[in-house]
Amino acid sequence: MNPLLEQFQALARTIGILDIVDTGLVAFFLYRIYIMLKNTRAAALVKGLMVLASLVIVSKWLNLHVINWILEKAITMMMVALPVVFQPELRRALEQIGRGRLFRKRIELDEAELKDMIETVANATVIMGQRKIGALIVFERAVGLEERIETGVAIDGLVTDSLLLNIFEKDTPLHDGAVIIRGNRIVAASCLLPLTEARGLSQELGTRHRAAIGISEQSDALVVVVSEETGTVSVTRNGEIFRYLRREDVVDMLQSALMGHHRFTLKQLALEKLDEFRNRKTGEANDASKIAKPGGKS
Repeated sequence: MNPLLEQFQALARTIGILDIVDTGLVAFFLYRIYIMLKNTRAAALVKGLMVLASLVIVSKWLNLHVINWILEKAITMMMVALPVVFQPELRRALEQIGRGRLFRKRIELDEAELKDMIETVANATVIMGQRKIGALIVFERAVGLEERIETGVAIDGLVTDSLLLNIFEKDTPLHDGAVIIRGNRIVAASCLLPLTEARGLSQELGTRHRAAIGISEQSDALVVVVSEETGTVSVTRNGEIFRYLRREDVVDMLQSALMGHHRFTLKQLALEKLDEFRNRKTGEANDASKIAKPGGKS
């Protein structure tokens, strides 16, 4: 008999039911922790630690003693700093365990539900733009926004155009701040967002637009902004802002970001706007030349 097969059979005889249960529970808890960290900024920090650990192993294998010593000291200092760096995530994890939320399955929406939500938001932005109602709508994606949600007022309501209009109506308690949408539900309203520190922005951009750019810089969120002064609709993503959007533009951008449709990009939108501007200018110039031409036939 093959010696390797004999060793495998001998190892299999030592595995009992409790060992299987033990391994399954550990795998389950690790999976739930992974899901919890996946939707927070801590995921990037965990990846950084894994990269450092890999470098330590490689440096030790290659006998790079100086590099290995530096990396080991760096990891030691990071282990001391981890409780401070991960303090919000650790607190939130303990709260979720206490409330039983750690084991809840994350709700996934089908394409029809997402389309309905996107159409609802687009309709609401058109109405708010016509009425010049300022709005700031944040769509949570892969990076969790729990820290921002905690600064607002919990809503947990289905996204409807009437609810959005009531939240952002002038002089209402929740109009001053951002609405954060997760899936097809409004998680919280009147949330505080970080302002961008980018220089060179247009002087026309106020606090609402700068907050939209700021949160899109710190996460992968997509933000829809309605100007209170002009009623124009803008969208920010990855620290970029695109203004003077039509309803179709908002729908396309939301579908591209939330439904994984890659038929629409911000670059395509910019080129489309530029083409429209050029065509309009060309048409105006042609009309002017026809009027100014002497003896022109009608």
